[in-house]
Amino acid sequence: MAQNRFSIAVLALGGQGGGVLADWIQHIAREDGWLAQGTSVPGVAQRTGSTVYYVELAKPDTGGRSPVMAQMPMPGDVDIVIASELMETGRALLRGFSTAGRTTLIGSTHRVYAMSEKTAMGDGRGNSDAIVKAAGERSKRFIGFDMEAAADGTNSVISAVMFGALAGSGALPFARDLYEKAIRDSGIAVATNLAGFDAGWQAAQGVVAMPAAESHAVPSATTTAGKALETRARANLPEAAIPNALHGIQRLMDYQDAAYAGLFLDRLETVAVRDQSPFTLTAEAARHLALWMSYEDSIRVADLKTRDTRVARVRGEVKASDAQLLTITEFMHPRLREICEILPARLGRAILANETFSRSISGFFTSGRHVETTSLRWFLLLRTLAGMRRWRPKSLRFADEQARIETWLDRVRTAAASDNALAIELVRCQRLIKGYGDTFERGLGNFERIMAARPQSAEEVSRLCAAALSDEDGQALDEALKVA
Repeated sequence: MAQNRFSIAVLALGGQGGGVLADWIQHIAREDGWLAQGTSVPGVAQRTGSTVYYVELAKPDTGGRSPVMAQMPMPGDVDIVIASELMETGRALLRGFSTAGRTTLIGSTHRVYAMSEKTAMGDGRGNSDAIVKAAGERSKRFIGFDMEAAADGTNSVISAVMFGALAGSGALPFARDLYEKAIRDSGIAVATNLAGFDAGWQAAQGVVAMPAAESHAVPSATTTAGKALETRARANLPEAAIPNALHGIQRLMDYQDAAYAGLFLDRLETVAVRDQSPFTLTAEAARHLALWMSYEDSIRVADLKTRDTRVARVRGEVKASDAQLLTITEFMHPRLREICEILPARLGRAILANETFSRSISGFFTSGRHVETTSLRWFLLLRTLAGMRRWRPKSLRFADEQARIETWLDRVRTAAASDNALAIELVRCQRLIKGYGDTFERGLGNFERIMAARPQSAEEVSRLCAAALSDEDGQALDEALKVA
C-alpha cells in the first residue's frame, strides 16, 4: 500500500539553508498535488544556532477531509531525518527522531565543532565513529557522506547537496525532475545549486563515507636561512624526528625568525643525544617544544587576526564574492597582565608589582570589546601590535616562557638518562599548556602542580595529565595528586 503521509525533520545550523531546503521539499510536494506544511523550532545548540525544520506532507483525502498536521517532530513518528552535520545526526538520535525499521536518516559526516568541544582542556571532540554506528542501528537506512566537501566541490551550498541526497534516497515518491524544477523555480544560483544537487544524488547511491583525512606535507625550505636549518636538522636529528622538526622550524620562523628556529634546534639536539631507539622522545620533543616556543601572546593574536590568508579563508567560508564587501568583527578581551607581558621585561614587571598603579589602570581592561578588524582604524592598530614581533625577545612573557621551557627540558633530559618512557611522558605533559588568558593560566597551573609532585614513572605522569585534562575545575587532578 502506497504511503500517503510523510513526516520530515531537517536539523541544520544557522546559515546552512535549512529553511530553503524545507521550502524546496514543500514545493515539490505541492507541484505533485500533495498538501504540505512547514514549521521551524530555532535553537542555540552551537555556532550560530541549530534549528529543527519540520515538514509534513499528506496526499489529499478523496473524501475531502483535511489532515491534521503536527507543529514539530515527535519521537518515533518521523519518516525522514536530514542533518547538516554529524553531531546534528547524533542529536536527532538522542531525541528519538530516527527509528530502526522506519526512518531514512540522511546526514553529513563532516564536523562543525561546538564551543564546548573547542574549549575543553583536552580532546573534547564527540566520538564520530559512535554516532555513525548508532545511525546505522537506529534507522531503516543511513545515508552519510561529507556534504560540506560536496558543496565546496560544486561551489554550491550544503542545502542543495542535502536536497540531492533526499532525492537520491528514493524515500519520497517524487521524480527527480520535480526536485530540479524546485531549484529552478527559486531562481537563486540555479546552476551551482543544480550541481550540488547532482553531487548529493550521486553520493546517496554509494556507501557511508567519512570525510577525507587531512594531510600535512612535510615542509620544504624556500629561503637560504630555512635551507640551512633543514640541512642541520637532517644531519643532527634521527630520521623519526625530521618531519616534526621541519614543521617546528617552519612554525618558529613564521612566529619569530631564523635565529629563534635555530634555538629550537639547539634545544632539540640536546634531547636527541639522550634519546634511545626508536627515537620517539626526540620526535615528541620536536612537536611539543615547537608548540611551547610559539606561545600565544597578544602580538601573535594580532598577527593572525590580520593576515591576508585569514581574510581569504573567512571570505571562502561565508562564500562572499569578490564584488561583496566583507566585515569581520572580533571579540577581544586583553587583560592588564597580557599587555604588560609584551612590554620590556623590566617595565612589565614594575607595573605588575606596583599594586596601586595596576589597580588605577585595570579598569581599562575589565571587559571585552567587539573589534571590527576589517576597518582601517583597527586593522592598522593590530598590524602595529603585530609589528612588535621584532622586540618580542625583550618582553616579559618571552623571558618567563624561556625560563619555564629550560626547566622543563632539564627535567626531560635528566629523566632520559635512566627512563626513556618517563622522559616521553614528561614531554607530552606540555599539552596541558595552550591558548591564552584564563585557558593558559589554568593549563600552566596544572602543569606546574604535576611537575612539583615530581612523579617517578611514566604511568604516574600519564595518569596525572589525564586527570588534569578531564575537568576545568582541577578536582580530578586534586584527587589524583592525593594518591601520587
